Amino acid sequence: MAVIWGLDLKEMQWWKFKGSYMFNQTYHLRRTKMIIYQMAMILCVVSESVGTASLSDYVDEQDGIQTRDGRAAHVENNDIVGVLSYNIFVGVAVATIFGSGFFFDLFWPERHESPSVKMAWRICSVLMCFFTLADAIALTVIVATHRAYIPGVPIELADFYFQQNGKPNPIYRKNPYNVASCVILWPGFVATCASTYIMWKSLEHNDKLGPFSSKYKNNTTGDKGEEASMEMPSTTPKPAAPPTNDHSVLPTPTEPAPAHTTTPYPGT
Repeated sequence: MAVIWGLDLKEMQWWKFKGSYMFNQTYHLRRTKMIIYQMAMILCVVSESVGTASLSDYVDEQDGIQTRDGRAAHVENNDIVGVLSYNIFVGVAVATIFGSGFFFDLFWPERHESPSVKMAWRICSVLMCFFTLADAIALTVIVATHRAYIPGVPIELADFYFQQNGKPNPIYRKNPYNVASCVILWPGFVATCASTYIMWKSLEHNDKLGPFSSKYKNNTTGDKGEEASMEMPSTTPKPAAPPTNDHSVLPTPTEPAPAHTTTPYPGT
């Protein structure tokens, strides 16, 4: 298959989604990245999805009340519409950055990245932390303290219009979609910060030691050492060769010394 930006597309295989491959310990922080990246994506996207349902209701509220009243009544709920729209942007941005990191680490864990690409990963991950924090704070404040209203209309008449329109509740904190979107977003912010920290540590490790984990390197080194010890010749000294039957190499036997004789004394 084609190679795009140095990435071989044939590496995109369905079997790589298996847990035995996705959560292996061959690469540094692989298991942690696979879990935390997905948590950040899922939580922020779920908050975005719930918020989108609420956003649609409040836009319909504007159109419904203004249409029934001949556009004399203008519903002011742009605060919740604006913050929920920003929440959609944050959810898409987090899913784009850490979703890309997830799939790149899954399919091409040994890829080579230029310094500019690594810097882009770092900058974008930090920006996601600030974007998500701003989103969580703004959404929490608006949902907890604000409500929709109709300026220039008596309160009793405005309440009648809201009741006649039905959902959503003009008091934002009484809308369960708003509360759910806000509550889910805070764990998403924590997971985004954790993903940023893990991404930085992973890039730092790749720059110094490469993508493989120390555990994998130790296991590989141990296996190679065992193979080498099996293949290298033995250094144990060989036993001495047994003696041969060749008489030329045998030691020459020595003649026994003559026995000492006593000379008799003359005259005996």
